[in-house]
Amino acid sequence: LLLGLFITVPTAIKAQAAATPVIEVLRVEGTIVPIVADYIDRGISQAEDNNATVLIIELNTPGGLLNSTEEIVQRIMNANVPIVVYVAPKGAWAASAGTFITLSAHIAAMTPGTTIGASHPVSGGGEAIPEDQMKKITEFSAKWMKTIAEERGRNMEEAQLAVTESKSFTDIDALKVNLIDLRANNLPDLIAQIDGRKVTLANGTEVSIDTTGYELTRNEMSMIEGFL
Repeated sequence: LLLGLFITVPTAIKAQAAATPVIEVLRVEGTIVPIVADYIDRGISQAEDNNATVLIIELNTPGGLLNSTEEIVQRIMNANVPIVVYVAPKGAWAASAGTFITLSAHIAAMTPGTTIGASHPVSGGGEAIPEDQMKKITEFSAKWMKTIAEERGRNMEEAQLAVTESKSFTDIDALKVNLIDLRANNLPDLIAQIDGRKVTLANGTEVSIDTTGYELTRNEMSMIEGFL
């Protein structure tokens, strides 16, 4: 029994030390619609099941549907894996719905040459919305944006201006006013910068992100998801 004990404990420690951090990556390009919400939900669930070190969502969107945005934000904020939303590549934007999604992440990042903001609600078909209804929608969206920013320790006032005044921010502006956490030139640069950062998960656990010797896995949309 003692022999078994002395063999088992060092082996377990060695196996744990040799574990390679797994980083999973999702790619969202285009309008935020229900299938995108489903894709992100699936990706987060997979990252949780795989005990991933971190999940990175590369984002480039002009905006999208409010209900799909709500689903995505709720899933991100209730995730039990560290989530980074990374506005990329250069020239990309996280407008309207994309701003809510970016600010909801544990870590928000942008590539130089990207923009965020312009989140004032509009109708999907371009038709006019009655003034009283628009006021209610705008007030709700602004309060929701404030709640997200407050939860993540971001600038609540500037976040609300993205809704009430359709204010936009370059990556430099967004970092300066504390809407995002960092700027990264590319994915390897991002991964290097998040190493050692601490985040608190939905279950209350504080974790320190370790990307040393990481293994990268891209979780692409399925053919059906891409078609839809």
